[in-house]
Amino acid sequence: MSLQLYDTLRRSEVPFEPRIEGEASLYVCGPTVQADAHVGHGRLAVVTDVLRRHLAATGYAVTFVQNVTDIDDKIILRARREKVPPAVISTRYTQGWNRTMDALGIQPPDIQPLATGHLLEMQALIAELIDQDKAYAVDGDVFFRVRTFEGYGKLSGRRIDDMQQGEDVVDSDRKEDPLDFAMWKSAKPGEPAWPSPWGEGRPGWHIECSAMAVKHLGEGFDIHCGGLDLVFPHHENEIAQHEAAHGGIFARNWVHNGMVRMGEEKMSKSIGNVVSLAEATATWGVGPLRLWYLSASHRSPLTFDTDRLVDATAAHSRLATFLRSARRAAGDAEPDTSAADEHRTAFTAAMDDDLNAPQAVAALHELVSVGNEILPRAEAGKPDARAEVAALADALVDLADGTLGFALLGALEDAAVKERQLAPLVAQLLDQRQRARADKDFATADAVRDQLATAGVIVEDRPDGPRWYVDTTPDAATAASPDA
Repeated sequence: MSLQLYDTLRRSEVPFEPRIEGEASLYVCGPTVQADAHVGHGRLAVVTDVLRRHLAATGYAVTFVQNVTDIDDKIILRARREKVPPAVISTRYTQGWNRTMDALGIQPPDIQPLATGHLLEMQALIAELIDQDKAYAVDGDVFFRVRTFEGYGKLSGRRIDDMQQGEDVVDSDRKEDPLDFAMWKSAKPGEPAWPSPWGEGRPGWHIECSAMAVKHLGEGFDIHCGGLDLVFPHHENEIAQHEAAHGGIFARNWVHNGMVRMGEEKMSKSIGNVVSLAEATATWGVGPLRLWYLSASHRSPLTFDTDRLVDATAAHSRLATFLRSARRAAGDAEPDTSAADEHRTAFTAAMDDDLNAPQAVAALHELVSVGNEILPRAEAGKPDARAEVAALADALVDLADGTLGFALLGALEDAAVKERQLAPLVAQLLDQRQRARADKDFATADAVRDQLATAGVIVEDRPDGPRWYVDTTPDAATAASPDA
């Protein structure tokens, strides 16, 4: 089975057929940099990151472009409030966005174009539409004639005659038709502006991606991603501008993800019901947070719920615990790769089915279940079992870390650092516990074990003596508290 993706435009799952064999070009609508990223932003970031990783893992050479809208009404408004130039705001929050994405394990884009760096491309597209009488200038503003593009509404499924015709339309006194939208906005006092054939001004939002996507990926690039809230009007207008000017196809596939909700409402800065993405990552950890993002179909809404995040934390801990045990038991054994073939196949089949991440994660848990059955023989030194768990551990790293970005290895490395720091103290406490057990003072022995557990140290009693390790996950009780 090859990759199938649900295409918003065709309203069905379709085979991924790239423009150039063996290559995949992705464009993602990036942030408008006027505030810190919130948990809602993280879902698009994780979904597109996983799509990118899966494409690369299955042999595609991927080019990934995500723009930054660095000039916008909201940026200008914040700059006025803070009494600084808009560029100060956009630079601050672009840097903050990139730091937050890095903390969440998002691979950086191959190209991160800024809107203000592509004004000439935008103006060229606008000029072409004016030349074709599909756009018009009015007092320094330029509007797109929506009704000149017969395909308008094909992405969202809206009929043009059913769209808004009311009297509250922005710039209705200067538009030929209430449906027309701005591609260039004339300069206003105190706002940043750039020269153009129509006078000083700045670009409208929709023209940015039409120009930047084609500039860096070419016409008919493979996949355009974004949140479902961007289907109309933003993505609809992107298609209209490009295809009205050039014909052909703007993007071959449209992949949209559902929104993150707080209760029944979409998480949104404009509503104010946001959870900082940086704080959520620090609280829950990269792996558990990403696992939660992938706990439902990417096209379904996802509710921010601490109970589900606690479940994701426990699931991540199970994967990490097996990986630790399997690597310890395998030692230097040569992996028997055939032991993991079935699990790799099940995982890839799930991901090829429209990025069915919940099913892919289920395949990882099945791998761990099988591995846990083999572990006792591997720990007893049986060569065949050691080779099998070595292969399963390698597969878990490839799939959970390489494709889903769960950072299991990172969690184990962080735990190893803490283990080295705690080793002298833990050795003393375990010695105290062993003496208590020998004296049949089980209350003291249990109290020592509980004390260690409170510090995040897990003790396993084995026939050859106790084994201990540092838990890889944040304190779920702290993470779930309202003040976290």
